[in-house]
Amino acid sequence: MSPTSLETGMNPLDAYWMPFTMNRAFKAAPRMISRARGHYYTTDDGRELLDGFSGLWTSGLGHCHPKIVAAVQGQVAELDYAMSFQVGHPKVFELANRLTAMAPAGFTQCFFTNSGSEAADTALKIALAYHRACGEGQRTRLIGRERGYHGVNFGGMSVGGIPANRKVFSAALLPGVDHIRHTHSLPDMAFSRGQPSWGAHLADDLERLCALHDGSNIAALIVEPVAGSTGILVPPIGYLQRLRELCDRHGILLIFDEVITAFGRVGAPFAAERFGVTPDIITTAKGITNGVMPMGAVLVRDAIYQALMQRPAHTVELFHGYTYSGHPLAAAAALSTLEVYAEEHTFATARALEPAFEEALHALRDAPHVVDIRNFGLMGGVELAPRAGAPGARGYEVFLKCFEAGVVIRNGGDVLQFSPFLNATPDELAQIFTTVRQALATTA
Repeated sequence: MSPTSLETGMNPLDAYWMPFTMNRAFKAAPRMISRARGHYYTTDDGRELLDGFSGLWTSGLGHCHPKIVAAVQGQVAELDYAMSFQVGHPKVFELANRLTAMAPAGFTQCFFTNSGSEAADTALKIALAYHRACGEGQRTRLIGRERGYHGVNFGGMSVGGIPANRKVFSAALLPGVDHIRHTHSLPDMAFSRGQPSWGAHLADDLERLCALHDGSNIAALIVEPVAGSTGILVPPIGYLQRLRELCDRHGILLIFDEVITAFGRVGAPFAAERFGVTPDIITTAKGITNGVMPMGAVLVRDAIYQALMQRPAHTVELFHGYTYSGHPLAAAAALSTLEVYAEEHTFATARALEPAFEEALHALRDAPHVVDIRNFGLMGGVELAPRAGAPGARGYEVFLKCFEAGVVIRNGGDVLQFSPFLNATPDELAQIFTTVRQALATTA
């Protein structure tokens, strides 16, 4: 039997290589969460923390919701796993029907994945396969957006536009990918509430790429309706509508990455509904199971699916899938989550909370170091002036101080990010932003 880390004198945390984490700093001063319930975490030393980020954009209903917990417990005792290739199980078909019924009109199909990253890559592959099936195999170019985030698989990373995510892997990114410019301009947009009035014209950057590559060679454009991980970049009024018009003009599929924005985060089932813009493909994850089980989904308009169903019936139409696509436990968690959303009127509750969230967020305008605040739905970002020679250090310090004071937020570099529970209370919002203000006041 191998010796334990305690017997060898090694740090027992060393074996786990943590994602998107400064591993050495964490393992020198770990922040361990051992339990969660409702809107609170409990640390391993018994401290209660208010979760101001609802998991990782994931757990809008609160942690360990009893109905979802019971659904997963019952499912694992009934059917723990079923092969998803040439075999199915009832709950995943029920879930697909529920999701397509929630989606904008014309969406009839759902392909299941295990994460937002897998959903992004799946959407890109479906777009390429669709054009080939339609006799337009020359449409191979994919367009993303600067500062966009579409996961960390090679497809999503290639169309993504966050430099730090791409830098080390740049030589191996997909060829035939280009990016339109991002939508953020501090001089023109600072401290906007909701959608900025300036910037709809930025969508016309897609015309530039259509002129450069010829629009007939472009397969798809993928964007987040509200860019989340890069620091809450809200689309200008009319911007998404303009992208839709340009994609229609050039025969380009429009993909909305709604991994963050779906399931109530912007007060509607999908941001496509909130903005009144219907894409061709929607990717989802996170809130689909309230973060209880890993799951993602790609929702597709009927014409795309039908184009791929013209091959002989004895052949596989799309050579793509995952061992755990539509896993029984994930399907049970998702079905229960959707039921809770309906029973508790969650999306309407989240929409009604938006004004209070906006006021609490923008009240930080006079706090030290704040250079911008932006928000949409229950997504908020507070941008701090970077510390000279140490970008990101100030945001990380505020995150640490808030954690020690009993509130969990997220920092993406020097942008403090907020994603409260869809059923958060005014008192909880007050606690979050009072704690942030106090942390800013003591941060150099």
